[in-house]
Amino acid sequence: MRAGVALVRDQIERVLTAWGMPQDMAAISARLMAETDRLGVDSHGISMLPMYEQKWRAGILDLTARPRVVREGTASALLDGMGGLGHPVSRQAMELACDKALSHGVGAVSVRNSHHFGAAGVYARLALARGLVGLVASSAVTLIMVPTRGAMPRLGTNPLAFAAPGGHHPGLVLDMATTTVAGNKVKVYDFYGKPLPEGWAVDGQGRSVTDASQAMEFIFKRDEGGLTPLGGTAAMSSHKGYGLALMAQTLGGTLGGSALAALHAQKRQPGQGDDVGHFFLALNPDAFREAGSFEDDMDELIDTMRDTPAADPQVPVLVPGDLEAAEALRRDEAGVPISRALDEKLRAICERSGARYVLGL
Repeated sequence: MRAGVALVRDQIERVLTAWGMPQDMAAISARLMAETDRLGVDSHGISMLPMYEQKWRAGILDLTARPRVVREGTASALLDGMGGLGHPVSRQAMELACDKALSHGVGAVSVRNSHHFGAAGVYARLALARGLVGLVASSAVTLIMVPTRGAMPRLGTNPLAFAAPGGHHPGLVLDMATTTVAGNKVKVYDFYGKPLPEGWAVDGQGRSVTDASQAMEFIFKRDEGGLTPLGGTAAMSSHKGYGLALMAQTLGGTLGGSALAALHAQKRQPGQGDDVGHFFLALNPDAFREAGSFEDDMDELIDTMRDTPAADPQVPVLVPGDLEAAEALRRDEAGVPISRALDEKLRAICERSGARYVLGL
């Protein structure tokens, strides 16, 4: 089935408020999650509600928590998520970074004591909308990445996102996991019963796992196997992906004082939150050069890439963000696809929470 983007947003907001999240923060979270689905990132939108319910019912996710500013400088700040869902604090942090960048050229904001914040790219797009360069990094709680030459996971997917504005072009938007693929994308493959490509997931002996349900076991339930670093099973390539994951952990987690997931898992107490960290950087191009000249050069960069002779004339050369922009246009017309397996989970969530189910309207 398919549901309009507005209905997806409405459904998410109804569930979050039924769980006790204040209306304003539920609306922020729902907009960001629905926009993620609109862009075609099905792994990080409404499909996250089952995991959020699990954390909320386990008492480790405080949906009533409001973020607070811990310390603030001219061009920097540290926010505490207070153990709440990551979307509201992350929106606040990126908007604060943008405010500082517009005033001082640079704005850098760290977040500690947060939870999952969805897709990193939606926050980089917030900077893009204000004519700024944006960089986003995050730690992650689920031990899912197997280090190069390792046999057990020690890091999360630790995502990175980057956006830069153009003039007549919207700009570039890169949104990536530092594993070969995001763990929640494996979840989507499992929902649809699709086999995984070789090299995405491995078992405890480093052998490729292509059965999505089996891979979910290794990713979320076992202390062995997991997802390969970006670059797959080739040692030198995956070592670079592993390095990117460590960079995202350093910026997203360590800089703001959030926990390293591998150690947090060993000593966390019942009811203790995930303590995920995020990092948001905004740069104002006008602080570095004549106003408008950066955007002109970005247009030139984008045009040069797209003008590259295509290996297949039927498949044009793309720049990061093109696929998501095209998918957003399609989904504005056709709606967001909801698998039968996910729909069943969402109906059950609505029944348990008392939220009205609206996706079928």
